[in-house]
Amino acid sequence: MSTRMGASPLRRLVVLRHAKSAWPDGVADHERPLAPRGRRDAPVASRMLAEADCLPDLALCSTAVRARATWDLAASQWGTPPPVRHDPRLYAADVPDLLAVVHEVSAEVETLLLVGHNPGLEELVLDLAGDDLDGALAEVRTKFPTSAIAVLARHGTTWRALTPGTALLTAVMVARGKKPT
Repeated sequence: MSTRMGASPLRRLVVLRHAKSAWPDGVADHERPLAPRGRRDAPVASRMLAEADCLPDLALCSTAVRARATWDLAASQWGTPPPVRHDPRLYAADVPDLLAVVHEVSAEVETLLLVGHNPGLEELVLDLAGDDLDGALAEVRTKFPTSAIAVLARHGTTWRALTPGTALLTAVMVARGKKPT
């Protein structure tokens, strides 16, 4: 992405809640797989990101099986997927933990994808968004379901500058239940 001389680059944080998971008996929460609907929704979410021109430079993904499967299915839709880091700190993370991971990202990354879990992701979106477009905040406040995507943008030279209230929520998309194309 090119920027005007002297202007700070636009940073976009793309937040993707993992796709719908199954609840098999005797399986620990961290090990829960995707449900059939989740396996259908994750590729749809990927295509939605591509159509919205929100393909990431880097993905950070929870180590939980359902988050990893969401990433794998999403990334399989792109010709050349970006690098991914599976970070155990993203599992069951709250806003301070999520921000700590995001703040470590290199300034070279302009679009970052975060694949994780609620309630942390929903709270992160609500905390970071100082404003929104087209009522997107109200949509997140109502529900941030599985396979939901939120796109937050701000100008800045580093990810460390991303703090509560400093981003614009530019889009909310939900792949859940949409037909694959």
